Amino acid sequence: MRSIFVAALLAASAATPALAQDNGSPFTGFRVEGLAGWDRYQANRLGRDNGIVYGVGAGYDMQTGMGLVGIEGEFTDANSRACVGSATVADPRLCARAGRDLYIGGRLGTLVGPRTLLYAKAGYTNEREKLTQDNGAGRFTLGHDNLNGFRVGAGAEYALSSNSFIKTEYRYSNYEKGISRHQILGGVGFRFR
Repeated sequence: MRSIFVAALLAASAATPALAQDNGSPFTGFRVEGLAGWDRYQANRLGRDNGIVYGVGAGYDMQTGMGLVGIEGEFTDANSRACVGSATVADPRLCARAGRDLYIGGRLGTLVGPRTLLYAKAGYTNEREKLTQDNGAGRFTLGHDNLNGFRVGAGAEYALSSNSFIKTEYRYSNYEKGISRHQILGGVGFRFR
């Protein structure tokens, strides 16, 4: 998974000088961004929890006229977890905690003004989940799982200048073993032209 992500980013960055020469395309080029926002983590049979998600992203976009196509990847983490039980011997507390999340996918967009882009995204995501149990006498790690899934989302990006932008985005991720997440994030980034 990591090698696919790295290869995609290297290919995009190698193509940047040839494709990003048009100064009339403010959304063309390689980009990096910081992300943070709200995370609703839900695990079947364990309930749900609200938390904070944070991370970094990178990608390459190519604007043609009013349209945009791009590839992107992200590395995020969160403090969300879902638990059930009361942490006693008779009713041990079982928790699933969200860990790092890797994403690679694409996005399609359209300009709705000279500096505003609306887009939709979809791709593959992989989350690491930590399972713990607390029976009142102690807390034990039961294991870690890497869960495969898919992500879809939509957002808006605003070009502050030819090299900087802000964005807001909603996305839904669905993983194996009944895990799902709803997230609303904000981001700030830089584009290399």
